Amino acid sequence: MTKDSFSAEDTFAFGQQIGENASPGEIYTLVGDLGAGKTVFTQGVAKGLGIKEAVNSPTFTILQIYEEGRLPFYHFDVYRIGCVEEMDEIGYEDYFYGNGVCLIEWANLIEEILPKNCRKITISKDLSKGADYRKITISKDSDDGGMTVEERGRI
Repeated sequence: MTKDSFSAEDTFAFGQQIGENASPGEIYTLVGDLGAGKTVFTQGVAKGLGIKEAVNSPTFTILQIYEEGRLPFYHFDVYRIGCVEEMDEIGYEDYFYGNGVCLIEWANLIEEILPKNCRKITISKDLSKGADYRKITISKDSDDGGMTVEERGRI
């Protein structure tokens, strides 16, 4: 599934839609260049989950936990992870296999420990379509690389 975003507001709104439809135990991986809109998208997801507190990228803390919404929200930013073993120190399995919603920025850096049921979100720029344009692609992390019709309907 691909969604065109022509503004930060579009990106936020799409994230909010994902959050509103998220279920316990879901994991979203988020990949995009610096400045692509990952944090704006994440803020939308948080709003969709009913989280009112400010959501920022946890670059230096690696994990930020929000429990005030309809589901716990675990926001990872693994950009500064030196090795996958650092995720063990955080206790990542408690979050990946828990009843909250995980969103993992820069997830491509820890692919070897990601569960197979992740939904992969890629945000990319295309300056030929404007400075604010983003292409947001969502796929199921499975052998066929695509989402089922039922999954598309949920988003």
